[in-house]
Amino acid sequence: MTVYTIGFTKKNAQRFFDLLRGSRTRRLIDVRLNNVSQLAGFAKRDDLKFFLHEIGDIDYLHLPLLAPTQEMLDEYKKGGGDWDHYERRFLDLMESRSIEDEVSRDLVEDSCLLCSEDKPHHCHRRLVAEYLRDRWGGALSIEHLA
Repeated sequence: MTVYTIGFTKKNAQRFFDLLRGSRTRRLIDVRLNNVSQLAGFAKRDDLKFFLHEIGDIDYLHLPLLAPTQEMLDEYKKGGGDWDHYERRFLDLMESRSIEDEVSRDLVEDSCLLCSEDKPHHCHRRLVAEYLRDRWGGALSIEHLA
């Protein structure tokens, strides 16, 4: 079972959709807390849902259960927070939400987790994918689309 991850920043629309079409992605799972920001450009919720369907016949699902809280996000992004602290808090949040029980494997299989960060290194989409892989006994392969 494979899950892909992608961020939309530092990518133009062509590169973004080419990466998705080049993978086996059947569904894009939006794990952003805020998916309607004007700063998101082509990745705003309604536009993205339309483009995904038209360009790649890919389904769209917003799943805020897999997003950090606004407080956590603000502390890290706006407050210049420490990544290690943010990571620990987010892992604790996923555990308290029991996301491994709340999100089905069928939903995740051949899906792509979306957030804004260009690279997965300091991004919660990577943490979600790794958390699910670990909780599901390693049955999940993770591929980050660059």
